[in-house]
This record gives sequence, structure tokens and C-alpha cells, in this order.
Amino acid sequence: MKPSIVVYKKQPADLQQRLEQHFAITQFDDITEENRAQVLDALQNAEGLLGSGGRVDKELLDHAPRLRAVSTSSVGYDNFDVAELTRREIPLMHTPTALTDTVADTVMALVLATARRVVNLAERVKAGEWTQNVGPDWFGIDVHHKTMGIVGMGRIGLALAQRAHFGFDMPILYNARSQHTEAEERFGARKCELDELLEKSDFVCVLLPMTQQTFHLIGKEQLAKMKSSAVLVSAGRGPVIDEPALIEALKNGTIYGAGMDVFETEPLPKDSPLLSLPNVVALPHIGSATHQTRYDMAACAVDNLIAALNGDVKQFCVNPDVLKK
Repeated sequence: MKPSIVVYKKQPADLQQRLEQHFAITQFDDITEENRAQVLDALQNAEGLLGSGGRVDKELLDHAPRLRAVSTSSVGYDNFDVAELTRREIPLMHTPTALTDTVADTVMALVLATARRVVNLAERVKAGEWTQNVGPDWFGIDVHHKTMGIVGMGRIGLALAQRAHFGFDMPILYNARSQHTEAEERFGARKCELDELLEKSDFVCVLLPMTQQTFHLIGKEQLAKMKSSAVLVSAGRGPVIDEPALIEALKNGTIYGAGMDVFETEPLPKDSPLLSLPNVVALPHIGSATHQTRYDMAACAVDNLIAALNGDVKQFCVNPDVLKK
């Protein structure tokens, strides 16, 4: 008899067939308030859970007494109660390598678009404002040879440093919990305290996950340390940035601009001041949103669940201590 699993994200056809070869599947498109009761009922006999987006909390886990593994088709796992999963000795699998280059490309695009005012100027051209040779009020700032500060030197930070160093001759500063020898040897990156990074960087790229320690890590005090010509790029998790403080800094000219792919509330509310500021480039959390990368993430998540339910986990486990018990 095939193990029973609950899938709460639509899968590509070939991956769905692969899952069906291994498991008996109960399918949902998401976990929402409207279908939560049905999801909880389906979980009563489920040994595996696969998807992304919905909140997997203690209440949900209380309804899944047979659950042996959870797999998310994402890198981030702040929607999951990791402590509760660990207490129940349930491995949580994620997809940390599938989107590295794609997200790094997006971050570099935000650096360029914000510095060169790509979105704002394109809108002005479409509005018919380009009627003569442009003057200084249309100018942007250079990217090449400027200093990039990377807050969070993980896989994506390393890929971003590669693009900045080799593509734009940018000196690299980074702030991280531990020293990153590869970044230092390959790109001449220098580890420093956050305050120094903020003070010396022309582009501050924040790539941190959401934790108790990172919540509003970048607030009014930190923004005030940045150069008035500096750009903040946020592409980790939205709540790492104190948005009201950022809005104030953008309005007052404390910093030059911001390129953002993540926000405290998503989707971004229509009345957010960020949408009306000309020095903001706002994207709809599309860091990994290419067809190939999203497929690769889904495929990795499927592989992860199969491996976990077969007791064959070798990588990509968020809470690996549960595997040692």
C-alpha cells in the first residue's frame, strides 16, 4: 500500500506522475481559511506533506498523527513551526540551491534599475515627457566601481558578489555570522560589522531570512548611517526592513533609493507610500520567478519528500538533528 501524502501546491504534470508512482495523494491548491478544515481532515492519515505558502503550525500538526516528513518547494521556511516539527522528530526539507542564480540575477537587476532610475524614467517616456535632450533631473547614479555591501553571505550572497565583482568591478563588504573564506578568496570580500558596512557601502543588499534576531534589523538608526547617495536593496524577507522607517528615509533623502522584492505585508497594500515614491523600484516577490527555476524548485521538493519518506535524506534538511534520533 502506497504511503498517503497531502499536496497543497499544484505540480507540473511529470512531477505529479512521479508522486503518483510513490504515494496516494490528496490534492489541494493551497492551505486557506476556507479549506483548512478539509486539509486537517486529509492529514489524519498522511505520512507526508508537500507544498508552499500555507501556514504549517501546531494546530495543523496536531491533526497529522502519522506525519513523517514535510517538504516545501521554497528556500524560506518561516511559514513552518520548525520547533514543533523538531519536537515531533519530523524532518522539514527545503530547496536552497535551485534558485540561487535566479535570485542573484534579480538582486542585480534591482541594483541597476534603482541606480539608473529605469522604471521611473521609462514611465516618464511613456507619458510623453521626453520632448528634448534630458537634463540632470533625469540622471541616475553609477554602479560600476561602487562598493556593494551584502548583509547575509549565503549562497545567494556569494552569487551576487560574483556578479558585482567580475561584472562591475565593485569592492565587496559583507556582514554575516561567520567568516566566508570563499567570498574573500574569490572576490576580495571583507567581513565587517553592520555599522561599518552601512556607512561605507554605496549599495546595501539585504538577503537575510526572517528570524527573531533579524526582525526590523534595518530601521531608522541603521538607515541614518547610510550615505545619502546609497541604495538599499531588500530581497530576503520583508520584515527584516522597518518599512515606516524606510519610507521616511526615502522621503527625506536620507538615502537615494530602494529596490525591493519583499515587503512586510504581501501583496503590498495598494495604499502603501512605497508605490508612489519615484525613488523606489517595487517587484512582486519574483526573485525566483522564472519558469525553469520554479520547475527546478518543485522537482527538488518532490525528490526531497521521496528521500525523506524512504529514510534516505542526504541534504536539504532544515532540522537535521531529527535524523540522528
